[in-house]
Amino acid sequence: MAPDTKSLLIHGAHVVDSAHDEATDILVQSGVITAVGKGLSSDGVAAVEAGGLTCLPAFCDLHAHFRDPGQTQKEDLASGSHAAVRGGYTAANLMANTKPVISTYAQVKDVLTRARDIGLIDVHQCASITKNMDGVTVNHLETLGHSVRIISDDGHDVMDARVMLQAMTAAARLGLTVMCHCEDMNLSGTDYRLAEDLMTHRNIELARAAGCRLHIAHVSTEGSMRAVIAAKERGQAVTCEVTPHHLALTSATNYRVNPPLRTQQDVDFLIHAVEQGWVDAIATDHAPHTADDKAAGAPGMVGLETAFGVCTTTLVRPGHITLARLTELMSTNPARILGLNKGCIAPGYDGDLVLVNLNTPWTVDAAAFASKGHNTPFDGQMLVGRIVMTIKAGKIVYDDTTSNQEARQ
Repeated sequence: MAPDTKSLLIHGAHVVDSAHDEATDILVQSGVITAVGKGLSSDGVAAVEAGGLTCLPAFCDLHAHFRDPGQTQKEDLASGSHAAVRGGYTAANLMANTKPVISTYAQVKDVLTRARDIGLIDVHQCASITKNMDGVTVNHLETLGHSVRIISDDGHDVMDARVMLQAMTAAARLGLTVMCHCEDMNLSGTDYRLAEDLMTHRNIELARAAGCRLHIAHVSTEGSMRAVIAAKERGQAVTCEVTPHHLALTSATNYRVNPPLRTQQDVDFLIHAVEQGWVDAIATDHAPHTADDKAAGAPGMVGLETAFGVCTTTLVRPGHITLARLTELMSTNPARILGLNKGCIAPGYDGDLVLVNLNTPWTVDAAAFASKGHNTPFDGQMLVGRIVMTIKAGKIVYDDTTSNQEARQ
């Protein structure tokens, strides 16, 4: 009989999630966690001796661009999947602003099929809010089927409020979450802060009128975060994400992303919102570009391979949040928003795990990224929190144990 490649025993790791902070064992059988406890028997399955390492639920990225189809010189499903597992991710929510824009069931199915064939991560493919992101047409939403759970015109906002209300009304009826890139593009060249704040308020109010679930992408200003908090306080179905770079960097770093890097006051308030539990998820907005495109001013940065290290260095080490809270932000909550059976280390959940080294600092080397994109302001920076092994459904899909031996001695 062939060995079960989806069964594995993790022995001796320090396990951390919302329910654990202890040295224990984890048994995954046929892709699913079946037991968590000390002294577990492997029952003949392969075992990983993880003493000296920390085991977390594998991460889920709510916001990533894999550029496939149409811009595969920047990234494709294979390179993006390899970058994801190298960063500890086993699931990603892909944006629809590809070339062509993903607006149909057939396009979604094509991406999901090819991602499944690669087999490294689970993919959810967004469809666009407006057909081909034309800002006008929304009747395609009726034909998307059950594979799509989130719609987004990320990269742009829907400028016409009437059209957005129509889309949100349809989303409420169809059970879709509307993910908003909040930006009044008429104001972007004049006042980028006002462009974000104004559209955050507008989209929240339209979602309230339509009764749909709303997710606000890459919140970057204090004003926008305050609007999200107010909506949550009145019980509206609103979730939000922040990016590692908007938590770690300010506008003093000359690096173009959209939304832009903000002031220290904004960063401090975003961290405060993370501390107080108002932020649901940390998402990368992984946006790979060629060197030429980035030099020509393309906004965005890659983030899958640095996210955990940036967040550990920026949030956990200074004491803003615990490691368990970070797993909620990077694993549990994103999986819940996407409707995935991931993000917790407990029997019945998918056997998606990540082993990390929290002790040995490491230096970001963009040239060594698995992503085709090397565009990051973190190149050369020293971080703590390095991914050692990524496990999806009990199968090891990334293994860097050789270079992390000192963490296990």
